[in-house]
Amino acid sequence: MEVDENEPTTRTVQARFVSDVGEEAGPPLALPINVTKEQLELICNALLKNEQQTPYLFFVNDDEIKESVEQTVDSKRLNAEDVLDIVYQPQAVFRVRAVSRCTSTMPGHAEAVVSLAFSPNSIHLASGSGDKTLRLWDLNTETPHYTCTGHRQWVMCVAWAPDSLKVASACKAGEIRIWSPDTGKQLGRPLVGHKKWISCLSWEPYHRNAECRYLASAGNDNDARIWDVVLGTCVKVIAGHTAAVTAVRWGGSGLLYTSSRDRTVKMWRAEDGVLCKTFTGHAHWVNNLALNTDYVLRTGPFHPVMDKFKMYGDGTDKDALKQLALERYEQVCPDGVESFVSCSDDFTLYLWRANQKQFVTRMTGHQNVVNDVKYSPDVKFIASASFDKSIRLWRAGDGAFICALRGHVQAVYTVSWSADSRLVLSGSKDSTLKVWSVKERKLVQELPGHADEVYGVDWAPDGSRVASGGKDKVLKLWAY
Repeated sequence: MEVDENEPTTRTVQARFVSDVGEEAGPPLALPINVTKEQLELICNALLKNEQQTPYLFFVNDDEIKESVEQTVDSKRLNAEDVLDIVYQPQAVFRVRAVSRCTSTMPGHAEAVVSLAFSPNSIHLASGSGDKTLRLWDLNTETPHYTCTGHRQWVMCVAWAPDSLKVASACKAGEIRIWSPDTGKQLGRPLVGHKKWISCLSWEPYHRNAECRYLASAGNDNDARIWDVVLGTCVKVIAGHTAAVTAVRWGGSGLLYTSSRDRTVKMWRAEDGVLCKTFTGHAHWVNNLALNTDYVLRTGPFHPVMDKFKMYGDGTDKDALKQLALERYEQVCPDGVESFVSCSDDFTLYLWRANQKQFVTRMTGHQNVVNDVKYSPDVKFIASASFDKSIRLWRAGDGAFICALRGHVQAVYTVSWSADSRLVLSGSKDSTLKVWSVKERKLVQELPGHADEVYGVDWAPDGSRVASGGKDKVLKLWAY
């Protein structure tokens, strides 16, 4: 066989993996000189027989391998006989443990707890109730902090500003009020304009406006509105849906997404309210939608893994925080084109991309109304909750079905992910919460304790605890 002298051959190098304390991970291997950091990670995990992929940093002579061995080492100095020591260091893996016990049962609301949410920095918890109040809870003492009064009807939804410095609540009377979590006092005047009740709120992402000044709302009068919470005025009315709007999401590229009982999802430009696209396909009400960027937009500058934001002291260096939030957004959405998933009364979900008119895939299998849907923080999975008593997991990239999680004996109302994407929490009409393992595809913890239906669940963004509330009027905190 003749060898083409012009054909390039990849040089190999003898290399062995050594831990930072000098332990060898295995015998020397012949590796191509252009082996990449990602490939080294796969080889190292295989040599160490790691059950779960662990991220590593690699060094040669104290120089970190950022791209490939070839770009780190002077290849001219390498002899075929030499063995190159590649030092590996495991990176800290952020792990959330399954909550297993109720640490507090917090009464106080006089009616059902309809909605609840932890602040992006995981320091505060807010709950809205049928008793027309918003309550702010002290998570250190696990006691009520402030009761915020002023709403004239049921508080239907709560939403934290991305800087965690204010929280919005909206009620059946069509009013929105903004509150300070530090004082419990109302900030500015009520935002009035909706003609019917408001069902959803969404703040402008931190990396677009570090002042956290603009808020989107939508509800049963078919309209979405954008508010300036500093001036207390409506700056944009976004009309176009022909039935109640069920969800609104403010995306990271300046787009608003709305789902509606008119069976459509619409995408709007937030700056001028112009309709960009209408996504059709569902045969019944669209109940909810989730963006692949929801988690990074929610936590913005508050990275629960790296705690980088603590470097910026009291959070006054907004430019640095804004840059951190932007970097996190661009990691999930490098091209600025978001994906989203919608769920419906037609028992299906649809996966969409913002730059495509046609859906990516139709996700079928649920036997009843699909009420809630959430992307995992690492954007690898989608979880959906249905009145068919099950939670289903799907692959986020293409919407492929992974498994059904069964155990609830009544309708599942809502789901929430742990920050490390390994666990899913569900709240049900059967009065229980359940924690499921994504890897093992099974129930890992049953959390009974509520006396009636569970309407709202939230896993704190830092993974520290879970909150739940429902028809029995109490809030429960759960920890491991």
